[in-house]
Amino acid sequence: MSSVMIQKRKLMDKTAPNRSTSIINGKSSNILNWDDVRFSWAFPKYKRMLANFWTPFEINMSQDIKQFPNLSDDEQNAFLKIIGLLALLDSVQTDYAGKVADYLTDSSLNALMIILAQQEVIHNHSYSYVLSSIVSKQTQDEVFEFWRTEPTLIQRNEFVTNGYEAFANNPTIDNFLKSIVYDVILEGLFFYSGFAFFYNLARNQKMVATSTMINYINRDEHLHVDLFVKIFKEVLQEYPEYATDELRHYVEETFTKAAELEINWARHIIGNKMDGILLSDLEDYIKFYANVRCNQLGFNRPFPNIRSNPLRWIKAYEEVDFGKSDFFEQKSRQYTKVNIDNGFDEL
Repeated sequence: MSSVMIQKRKLMDKTAPNRSTSIINGKSSNILNWDDVRFSWAFPKYKRMLANFWTPFEINMSQDIKQFPNLSDDEQNAFLKIIGLLALLDSVQTDYAGKVADYLTDSSLNALMIILAQQEVIHNHSYSYVLSSIVSKQTQDEVFEFWRTEPTLIQRNEFVTNGYEAFANNPTIDNFLKSIVYDVILEGLFFYSGFAFFYNLARNQKMVATSTMINYINRDEHLHVDLFVKIFKEVLQEYPEYATDELRHYVEETFTKAAELEINWARHIIGNKMDGILLSDLEDYIKFYANVRCNQLGFNRPFPNIRSNPLRWIKAYEEVDFGKSDFFEQKSRQYTKVNIDNGFDEL
């Protein structure tokens, strides 16, 4: 089946209704009226994303500044290289969100993409903020170059960026759907061994401020994954001819490969050096989230034998109630709690 090209949304269209006629390749005036949008879930998503708003300036890094020199060499190395990985992925994600926004006919979804991109910019700022607090400018510059020289990182990064570039260079419906698969992998799987590393440090009362910031990023990424999953399903709803066996095989195989790449990275950067986490449990945790994300998109779980989360303690770090004082006791907050459980501890 030849794939249809997606046309860019017009800046303004006097002949079109405000409410879009389709998620892509539709007609819309491009005037945003939240009381007249095509998708009922768009405004609640907008409110959830606003409720998550935060900035790195809110985090007091004084204790982390004192603790970082006392981490083991392995912990320092993993800390810096994981930050380097996150910086690269969120930089790519900012650009991808902007490209997607250009092709979404619906003005409310375009607005959500702009908010998503802004949150990714904040994520990148947070990595600079952490590094500038704990290491020299020279070391900070070296961390932001890891993506060029670290072989395991290069393999992972090219896996995602090649999928994004296929859409950017040839914006067909098929390539758009496949690029969303890579987005869900980037935001919903490729961060997860890194998140586990920081949460485990916090569990041992190390680098708690950094882990607090990672928690805020984690919450954002859950919302981003859910947004792209909704867009993926809406496209297939409006273009059911693309819901093929070929797409199903592609998605399941892509998640299998993504889990392998994430596991290779975890073995390389963390291995058996993480006090409190077995590498076998971390590998099953990665497979578990590959199952979760693939299933969210509507496809079979690539690792059917992995049915539960082997790192259940992480839930305590992910599910912080920001209506009260936060888990890490940084300061009192007034943010809305975002429930990211969704039954994900059991599949």
